[in-house]
Amino acid sequence: MKQQPPLFLAVLAVGVLGVAAPALAAEKTTYPVVFAHGLGGFDDILGYDYWGDDYGVFVGDPCDEFLEVSCNGDLNSKQKAFAAAVQPLQSSDVRGLDLANDVEGYLASSGSAYVNLVGHSQGGIDARKAAKVLRERKGYTVVKALVSVSSPHRGSPVAKYILDLGPGITSVLDALFRIYGDVVYGPGNDGYAAVKALIYNDADASDGKTTGAKAFNVANPINASYAAHYASLVTAQSGLSVNPALWLVRQFFFDIDGDGACADDCDNDGAAGRGDGIRNEQDDDGLVGINSQQMGYRLRYTERLGADLVAQDSALGYVSNINAPSALQQTSMSSVINQDHVDVIGIGPDTFSEMEFYAAIIDYIAKVD
Repeated sequence: MKQQPPLFLAVLAVGVLGVAAPALAAEKTTYPVVFAHGLGGFDDILGYDYWGDDYGVFVGDPCDEFLEVSCNGDLNSKQKAFAAAVQPLQSSDVRGLDLANDVEGYLASSGSAYVNLVGHSQGGIDARKAAKVLRERKGYTVVKALVSVSSPHRGSPVAKYILDLGPGITSVLDALFRIYGDVVYGPGNDGYAAVKALIYNDADASDGKTTGAKAFNVANPINASYAAHYASLVTAQSGLSVNPALWLVRQFFFDIDGDGACADDCDNDGAAGRGDGIRNEQDDDGLVGINSQQMGYRLRYTERLGADLVAQDSALGYVSNINAPSALQQTSMSSVINQDHVDVIGIGPDTFSEMEFYAAIIDYIAKVD
């Protein structure tokens, strides 16, 4: 009998015996990947592990030890990744400087001259500041690829909602933010600064300090000398993917009408864009509208057998000026991931594999870094 090659036997086992085919490991990036957390994060957010799956395993941890099981088996075993820690409750000017400092320390310890950044929520905004600071400090483009996930690049209505509650309630929330942040992470937290940074326009024209995403985007633009490649993943919620807390906010407090096109904040809701008046549609992820999230290329995430895929959605073009995306880029549902704002960092309940998602992002970065 002719001896069959090992590949043939493996395929036969899968087809006849029902043995699951092993996942294909993501391609290793040339340079390390640094994860930048959002508001209130780092090791955990409200008791949940940040950058973890449903069991708290870091999505950037490769299986690089003998018989290791608490790891991401979808990564290349030689992949290098690091979770940064910045001030949890602060403006992106402050957090971006913290992130640049973290990256510098990591580069020194890892021996790499370059890095890739993946930022969730405010972390994707912080990453643009950090990339600029690193360029100014080092004199060369340190960041190869900068990828944001669910980031409010053009503001979030939730931040405006908090500010509009009034001084009494807002000051109480700020006090809670400070206590939470100071106890868990140390002093230096400022809830006011955080929410002012996450609305589109300047929060107070009379206070002598310009805040808001619009001014931040001008000061920290997409620039090839800061990062060689910019891309973003857009999320919106519906059905089983909705976190119960965000579902309650959406049903009983307010609904982010996040898929209307407008150059600035035309409906004064804290985010650039304008709603179309249709409530309870899949145009936001509970905290950020789709009209706020695209930066650089919009990426498409595809779940598939063997290995998930992240690739560019070429039909939507490139957002080079974050303050001026096209009407199509603000409203298109193309490549929008059906998950809410916190599902993508491991806060359930969800129908989502964080391990496969971030492995696919890393595989994408490996092809462009």
